[in-house]
Amino acid sequence: MSTQVLLVECDDRRGLVHAITGVLLKHGLNVVGNQEFVERGSARFFMRTEFDGATDAGQLEAEVRAALPTNASVRLSNLKPKRIVVLVSKEHHCLGDILIRHAFGEINAQVLAVLSNHSALQPLATKFDLPFHFVSHESLPREGHEAKMLKVIERLQPDYLVLAKYMRVLTPEFVRRFPAHIVNIHHSFLPAFVGAKPYQQAFDRGVKVIGASAHFVTEKLDEGPIIVQQVIPVDHTHTAHDLSQAGRDVEQMVLARALRLVFEDRVFLCGNRTIIFD
Repeated sequence: MSTQVLLVECDDRRGLVHAITGVLLKHGLNVVGNQEFVERGSARFFMRTEFDGATDAGQLEAEVRAALPTNASVRLSNLKPKRIVVLVSKEHHCLGDILIRHAFGEINAQVLAVLSNHSALQPLATKFDLPFHFVSHESLPREGHEAKMLKVIERLQPDYLVLAKYMRVLTPEFVRRFPAHIVNIHHSFLPAFVGAKPYQQAFDRGVKVIGASAHFVTEKLDEGPIIVQQVIPVDHTHTAHDLSQAGRDVEQMVLARALRLVFEDRVFLCGNRTIIFD
């Protein structure tokens, strides 16, 4: 029997859990997992409920919505693998990790294609029998390059875009086409470490921790809602190369965990914050 997930967000009030689970009981469904949270600042209620049993999805959603405040968001998910396009540039580590997990069924996604502004990673995608689309940015304005990329993306109709070390800034117009459906991995150093060679900058400053952040992309560069962050300790014995290698390792782990959470419908947005039901 397949497990389904009911996702609810609405204004908080007494009796919401009872009202929602009561509808599930009425339909003869068995709750196998439930998580809820109230964000005090906005008085918003969030709930993720896993259940077993066959049901009419439209009818269930309608009955749950009728039992909730008028501004409720109600969605039923069957946890079907998300359709994704992975955007890359030249760095291979995050793409390689995604493709291995995809090949062994460790990620709830179907990788439709790899899209890049460089041809360097085409052999890697080819090893996994995945389409690789090289769209050069040379001699093109940013909008012109993105228009070419959009032709590829729109043909594939993905659910999400994953920026696996895609090293070009996306225009606000591009981002607005995929609200809360672009996931990025970013080295989470201090704000001073921007631009080229962040690991060399970190080495020069003698940092004691390095890390990474996975976040949804918004029009404000690297300021979107954070999904996962992780840091690891380093010390004076680490060279700039050591820091870079350690950084690649933590980027892989952070991105993989973020994608698991997103693709299993465990992430709610609350303003510029995320509510995570792990």
